[in-house]
Amino acid sequence: MKNISNGLMNFIDNTPNAYYCVENIKKQLLDNGFTELYENDSWDWLNPGNYFVTKNDSSIIAFKTTGNGSSKGFNIVGVHTDSPSFSIKHNPEMFDGYYLKFNTNSYGGMINYSWFDRPLSIAGRLILKNNDIYKKKLVNIDKDLLVIPSQAVHINRDVNNSASFNRQNDLLPVISLENGNLTDMLGEYIDNNDLICDYDLYLYNRDKAKLIGLKDEMILAPRTDDLACVYPSLLSFMDSDNPSAINVFCAFNNEEIGSLTEQGADSPFLINTLDRIAKMEGLDFYQTLGNSFIISADNAHAIHPNAPSKSDPTNIVRLNGGVVIKHHPNYTTDGISSTIFKEICAVSGIKYQDFYCRSDMVCGSTIGGLTQSHVPVDAVDVGLPQLAMHSANETIGSKDVIDMYDALHNFYNCAIKRDKGNFKILYKE
Repeated sequence: MKNISNGLMNFIDNTPNAYYCVENIKKQLLDNGFTELYENDSWDWLNPGNYFVTKNDSSIIAFKTTGNGSSKGFNIVGVHTDSPSFSIKHNPEMFDGYYLKFNTNSYGGMINYSWFDRPLSIAGRLILKNNDIYKKKLVNIDKDLLVIPSQAVHINRDVNNSASFNRQNDLLPVISLENGNLTDMLGEYIDNNDLICDYDLYLYNRDKAKLIGLKDEMILAPRTDDLACVYPSLLSFMDSDNPSAINVFCAFNNEEIGSLTEQGADSPFLINTLDRIAKMEGLDFYQTLGNSFIISADNAHAIHPNAPSKSDPTNIVRLNGGVVIKHHPNYTTDGISSTIFKEICAVSGIKYQDFYCRSDMVCGSTIGGLTQSHVPVDAVDVGLPQLAMHSANETIGSKDVIDMYDALHNFYNCAIKRDKGNFKILYKE
């Protein structure tokens, strides 16, 4: 258990945002013999093998082709690379003679108060120009650099009665007690002849992931939504070997803001890639889709120790209770897809649990439905149970990560065969 838990914590510590998530995934894929492809190149020459392609440096699709037969489908797992944070605006410097602050935008639906009084830094992507050539460079200022200070109770007497904060006034980070500018700060991360043309930079919480609890039964970490699903999904994909299906791993950016980008789940990135894979394999694309299945892996709400009434009364989700199957009209799960996933778990005794939100509460959404709207195949929404979703630090069960890995590994080593309206699940021997 500790090996995968420690691996996840290391992955989180080294993944400050979506750009670094894709970069770290790429490194693991390359280390495991995958070949990088590019959308603007021909794929006609490809032999059966392991490949990946990225989109705008922040989304990635990896796949394994086999070249042996026509009655195959795509086994797809989808996750997302982004987490709620703050982006750095242009001309961000705000100096009042006492404090240098940076002007920021909020990204995604974060819990505002959780960002106060934490060590923060900046990471993201620079767009550089050198001799009329434009290039991109990832940058992570690996230092405790900024802080968003809270107001003391002595000057904000209502702080414990209200948690309403103005993001333009109350949530700007302090970076220095002296004047300065962002471009100069970034200068040490670029070559002398490079000119910074633009950037996509974000704040990130520098707190390290750690095991907590009497028996190390929990993980406390930033960005577990959705890095805690990204990591076991990627490992299970790399560890799979399935001649009866085309295994696909996809990680999309911008889930936290609706996915309406060229690299989001609500784009043709996945369907276009699947079409090209089918052509490589010499398969009928629509027949292949008919034999396919999607698992959308994103986290779910565990019952809260101090607010148990916020959970559904008959479907209680607990930390270390197993992989969560998410049911709601906002999710892709239906009776068929739920049955398939439960069978995939049950074949090797993997724990699972059903999630419904209370009937009088609004339920969130995932990449599942957006992906399914472009790739019309059976799909199920699953996730890891967690506390404090969208907080600067979130809590998950350390054993649930193992269950997620095992369930997805089973999925990546099976084939879902359909005969008219019926189906059966075949496992690799």
